[in-house]
Amino acid sequence: MRDHPLRVIRAMVDEVLSRLSRRFDRMYASAERPSIPAEKLLRAQFLQMLYSIRSERLRMEEIDYSMLFRWFVGLNFG
Repeated sequence: MRDHPLRVIRAMVDEVLSRLSRRFDRMYASAERPSIPAEKLLRAQFLQMLYSIRSERLRMEEIDYSMLFRWFVGLNFG
């Protein structure tokens, strides 16, 4: 995994999302139930487009199954 192309792509995505982080923070409700971080949702959608995954359901199955996808999105491996 050390030389996988997603490492380079993730570094670029990290940079872009870090610039948007303050905007995302303002969108979250402070007193309501916590939201799924926008950064994780965008990472998951990016994977769906990059790997031509046909649906959200299939995307979630791939993320549940693939350690690489879980790492890219920023989810735990457990």
